[in-house]
Amino acid sequence: MLRAAGVGLGDEVIVPAFGNVEVAEAVTLAGGLPVFADIDPVTYCLDPISVEAVVTSRTAAVVAVHRFGRPADMPRLIEVGQRHGLLVLQEGESEPPYDETAQRRQRAAYLDERLKGVVPPATSVGHAYQQYVVRVPGNGRPDRDAFARAVRARGVDCRVPVKTPVHRLPEFRRCVALPETERAADETLALPVDAALTKRDMQRIVAACNALGGLLRSAV
Repeated sequence: MLRAAGVGLGDEVIVPAFGNVEVAEAVTLAGGLPVFADIDPVTYCLDPISVEAVVTSRTAAVVAVHRFGRPADMPRLIEVGQRHGLLVLQEGESEPPYDETAQRRQRAAYLDERLKGVVPPATSVGHAYQQYVVRVPGNGRPDRDAFARAVRARGVDCRVPVKTPVHRLPEFRRCVALPETERAADETLALPVDAALTKRDMQRIVAACNALGGLLRSAV
């Protein structure tokens, strides 16, 4: 996609660091240089303000990645692209069938109403809930990870959606300020909302999370 768009040697391409290392790898394979911009803390997609802040004379394109079933702010990103003469590309997620999406939304609404001690995802029109991503607020990764271990011990299959932001990986390490990306990597946890989950499964998720009283701290 990048090569077809004319991205080549020395071109800068703005990408998110929150997940999807494949996007940064694709930029490198095309001969370009991935430049990381911060994310919006609600959508976990590229923040148009952060994107515009890192545009230079060498910037050729922006790659927006839709996250967890919520779309990036494409109208504003396209505006940024038009102002600076940049190509704006999208990396999407495969969409589940309509019935499955409806059931995911139903399960997400159930969790929204009952979960305590975690911050549920903000609701928005069109959110498909590919993942139901909550935040476990606290002092960083040990708190979220301790919470995740305790929830798993109670029979709930949860996962950390982004363990290491791309700009922290050795091959893409950059000295950049991405506070929302860092915070999201330390606080986010994906809880199951699959269509196959029964009401008893949903009750188990709520009971496991709420029994912990929110935040747990790992022993140091």
